[in-house]
Amino acid sequence: MNRSTHHGFELPRLTSLIRHALPRFIEGAVAPVAIFYAAFALLGLNGGLVAAVAWVYGGIAWRYWRGHGVPALMFLAAAGVTVRAVLAAVTGSPVVYFLQPTLGTLVVGATFLASVPLGRPLAQKLAADMVPLPEAFMKHERVRQFFLRISLLWSMVFFANALISLWMLFNESLGAFLWMRTSMVTVLGAAAVAVSILGFKRVLRHVSGEPATGVTG
Repeated sequence: MNRSTHHGFELPRLTSLIRHALPRFIEGAVAPVAIFYAAFALLGLNGGLVAAVAWVYGGIAWRYWRGHGVPALMFLAAAGVTVRAVLAAVTGSPVVYFLQPTLGTLVVGATFLASVPLGRPLAQKLAADMVPLPEAFMKHERVRQFFLRISLLWSMVFFANALISLWMLFNESLGAFLWMRTSMVTVLGAAAVAVSILGFKRVLRHVSGEPATGVTG
């Protein structure tokens, strides 16, 4: 008996992905900026720092109260925000508070870039962590080439994000930095996500139409 298997599987609709990601983006990127800047304008630097820290720990408490699990990354984020807030309060400089994550973005960009010549694209690892992808599909040469290109794309996005953020941080007012950076991150991130999803769907259509090696039994 000949049995042919296919690499096909169903990718969630783009609208479903957006509905899933949008609340997390607002919670993690937009709301902290709005809360920090509002408290900073009304209460000064220390007030803004307290509000930012309270937002993160409030999110953890809310999840516990709702009976939802708290991701380990959220605890790491809370620890990072706490350290940044303490350093900014001690130095009296809001620049210190925003410098660390910007430098972290540079490191992430370098990690994506380094994964390309090593032939182990970081984008592929992250995709496999988020979506259950068949092993045969992931080993396909066209799929590997796609993830190499996407890893290079995301490295450029992170580098652009970090370098422009550093320039704005030291040359613009805090208010301009916060809102311009948030807008820039949103636009660059949305464009990179759109390119990634559309490219992945194109690869998926191509690979799904190819039968895997037949098995005779």
